[in-house]
Amino acid sequence: MKFVLIPLCCILAGVFLYQESKKKYVPAVVLKGLASLCFVILGFLCAPQGSISNRILCGLVLGCIADVLLNLRMVFPKKGQLIFLVGILVFLAGHVLYLAAILPLSLYTLTYVIIGVILTALLMIWIFSRITAKTAFKIFGVVYIGAVVLLNCVAIGNMFTGPSRFTQVFAAGALLFLISDIVLILNTFGDTFKQSLRNTNIGLYYAGQLLIALSLHLMAIHQFL
Repeated sequence: MKFVLIPLCCILAGVFLYQESKKKYVPAVVLKGLASLCFVILGFLCAPQGSISNRILCGLVLGCIADVLLNLRMVFPKKGQLIFLVGILVFLAGHVLYLAAILPLSLYTLTYVIIGVILTALLMIWIFSRITAKTAFKIFGVVYIGAVVLLNCVAIGNMFTGPSRFTQVFAAGALLFLISDIVLILNTFGDTFKQSLRNTNIGLYYAGQLLIALSLHLMAIHQFL
């Protein structure tokens, strides 16, 4: 029964995108919050007891809060930049919790950190060549993307060194999250906003968060095997 939250999340996200495209920002932020609440509830219903699952759950909760904040900037445009930066900080805290959850499973942490730094530098050089943003946003962007890239390096590394359905699904969710963030940055700070890229960004984001929530279900199954 808990898996009904997956299509419900997708439906709410779709209606949110429609309302946002019509510039109906108040109902849009409510719908986005409800869509995000679906992956939070799914995570709580799926999660086994343990420090790893607790950290992932906290990351999901912070993701839900950040989702609301990012769209509140459209409801309160005069404080839009501040709200956006706070939302990014909350997302960053969520990624740190995801990283804290899977880091104990890592066998080659230093290697992943080195790879993460190199990939972040290359990725940010490419992104900065395609966007125009204030210095504060660029600094936040480097720190934020660096955290997401490192999360992906550790998650994908864990998938190969400790293959399981949990590590595989979590890594897939983290990768979709990263791609979603890249699309968001290019669409928000690029030359022209495109609704198609916004749809892609949101679709990938919710797919990623749902996979991370579902990874907790697979973790629970593994514990009982």
